[in-house]
Formats: sequence, C-alpha cells, structure tokens
Amino acid sequence: HVQLVESGGGSVQAGGSLRLSCTSSGDAFNNNCIGWFRQAPGKEREGVAAILLGSSSIAYDDSVKGRFTISQDNAKSTLYLQMNSLKPEDTAMYYCAASPIGYAATRPSEYSYWGQGTQVTVS
Repeated sequence: HVQLVESGGGSVQAGGSLRLSCTSSGDAFNNNCIGWFRQAPGKEREGVAAILLGSSSIAYDDSVKGRFTISQDNAKSTLYLQMNSLKPEDTAMYYCAASPIGYAATRPSEYSYWGQGTQVTVS
C-alpha cells in the first residue's frame, strides 16, 4: 500500500518562501518517479516539478523554473519542494504523487498514487 503525506504549506507574502515535504510509507519510493502538482480553485491540476528517483532527471513547469527546487532524501523517504520568490498565482493546493513511469513526468494522468495535499496561499 502506497501512502503519501504532504506538509509545509501555509500563508506567506509575495516574495516569501516555503518548503513543502512529502513523506511516504509503504512502497511509494519504490516507484520510479515522484512529482509535485498543484490545483487552484476552478482550475485543472497541473504539474509543478518531477524527479526520477536515483537520477538527476528533473522536470519543472515553465512557471516555476528558477524559483522552485525539487529534491529527494531517500534515507528519509522524503521529497521536498523548495519554493522561493512566491507569487499570488502560486496559490493552490499542492500534492505529491508517485508513478512507476520511467522518466520525470509532469502530467497528472501519468501518476498512480496521490497524497491529500497541503494548502499554499500567497498574498
């Protein structure tokens, strides 16, 4: 059974930073790819960043390049998303997800396992 739990969300002023964490139990990190997604009210879920575990293969959405950094700590079975220079348009529920796919995928349809999300609000 794969379980993912996000934490680290909150409210921050524009220009501020947050670090999201995604911890896993079960076999989440036995999947090949872990990603971060977000969904704002009334909008579709979109990929933010993804990493192919055990490799340097990372993908970012253009809207977050240079501001967000995805990283992994395999010893802790934890994935991080460091978010800097936050903008109001970054406001959304953020989710981590796991996929058996063999590349850093950013489409929600490519993911099998999802966490419950953590809210990020930028004002």
